[in-house]
This record gives sequence, C-alpha cells and structure tokens, in this order.
Amino acid sequence: MEAHVAEWKYGEVKKLVDVLTQSKVIGIVQVGGIPAPQMQQMRKNLHGVATIRSAKNNLIHLALDEAEKQVKGISNLKEIINGQAAIIATDMNPFKLSAKLKESRTTAPAKGGETASHDIEVKAGDTPFKPGPIVGELQKVGIPAAIQDGKVVVKSNYVVVPEGEKIPAETAQMLTRLEIFPVEIGMGLNGVFEDGTIFKPEVLDVDIDAFLGQMKTASSNAFNLAINTGWVTKATIQPLLMKAHNDAFVLAMEKGIINKETIKYIISKANAQMLALKNKTSS
Repeated sequence: MEAHVAEWKYGEVKKLVDVLTQSKVIGIVQVGGIPAPQMQQMRKNLHGVATIRSAKNNLIHLALDEAEKQVKGISNLKEIINGQAAIIATDMNPFKLSAKLKESRTTAPAKGGETASHDIEVKAGDTPFKPGPIVGELQKVGIPAAIQDGKVVVKSNYVVVPEGEKIPAETAQMLTRLEIFPVEIGMGLNGVFEDGTIFKPEVLDVDIDAFLGQMKTASSNAFNLAINTGWVTKATIQPLLMKAHNDAFVLAMEKGIINKETIKYIISKANAQMLALKNKTSS
C-alpha cells in the first residue's frame, strides 16, 4: 500500500479491494441525491444478486490501484468515477446488471424544481378529497376538477407538466396529495468492468426481450435458408433427409413407381379412380 495513505484508511481500502477482486463483474454507480429510504429499498431489491459498497472517491481510486495487482485492467474504472460514486459487485453479466438496476429504480414525491422525465398526467376519475376548497386548489394548478355526486373528481385526463419542463412547487405539492410520485430515483450506471473490458451505459442499455426476439427471428431465417439451399449441418441434416424422403415419395406417386412404401397408396388411388369411372359410366 502507498506510504502516504493514512493508517485509518487501510482497513476501508482493504475491504474495497476484497469487493473488487471477489466478483466477476464490477460496476461504478452514481448514488448522489438518493434519499435513505429509497436507497434502502434498492439495496433490498438487489439483495442476493449484487453488493453495493459506498466510499469516498479517493478511497475507491486507491482500492482500484491495489486491485489492479490481482485483476488486470480494473484500475481503468477510475476514469468513470465522478460525483457521489459507489462500487457494485456481482457475478451476473453486465447486460443483466444494467437491466436489474433499471428494475430497482423507484419513485418519489416531487419537491418542485425537478425536470419532468416524462409527461406527468393526472387521470380522469374520483379523487380522495371531500368537497371544499380543494376544488379551487386543483383548478389553480390547471387540473380540471369539479364536484359530482358529492365527490371531487377530475373531469378529464390532463398533463400538468410536459416532459422536459420544470415541476412548479405548487404543482408538486398537489401531486403528492394526489399520491402521484413523478420523480424516478435510481442508481446511475457509469460503466461495468468484466474480463478486462469496460462496458459503457450506451452499450448496456439494451431491450433484452426485443434483442432475444431478434435473435430468434434471425435463427429461424438462417435455418429456413439452410433448408431451402440444401446446406447440410448438424441442425439441418435430419430435416433435409425428411424433406428428401417426402419429395421422393411425392415424385414416386406422380410417376406411379411401385415400391413397399407407395404400393398401398397407388392401389388406393387406382381404386378411387376406378370407382369414379364406374359412377360416370353408370350415370
């Protein structure tokens, strides 16, 4: 360990090194601005599949330099450490980790001043409020509220804050009262290290279901092309033999070639033709 590292830091750096060297996949995530309750829920969602270790950035840098002695290339993660960072360690592949982090995201009430990441919409229908001044308060922030059958209702769907715009404080308070929590909170993935390679978020941000669907389609198309062109492989040999057998059988039937497989069908066909001819001559 470097001589300038204070003694009190050794234990923390050693723990970080253990985390960095004992898992196949190591990521750097942003955890700044995540309230404690939401962070606790995210840790719970990741329990059993990933370990999150927070520390000061300078200690993470030191730990990465030390871990480099055991895992070549891992110190390159220092380039993507910024803000309030943490280490995430797992044995799942980077793409599954990225998807898992998306799943672990949660929502929180708006305080006002946040930028809407999507259209924030209030749906038409009943509200939890009793008739009173609340109707005017809802209308003040643009929500089309009214009293119907002794209930406060929203008359139609209404986008209170379009995507990309700031959420006003008054609107934020009303959304919270309506139990609409529009702020999405989650760990931002800066990058992931696996087997000497660092994967950036833009590479990992893949719709796995759509990707698997494309792979299945490509596999099916390749298989059909191989069958149609007579390309013999372990996967196509059996279907090709079955196709050749069926084609040979159809050709033998058309040409009246008699063998053990066709004789029964040829006699049956001849019998049917004879009966048809008999019916015509009888009439």
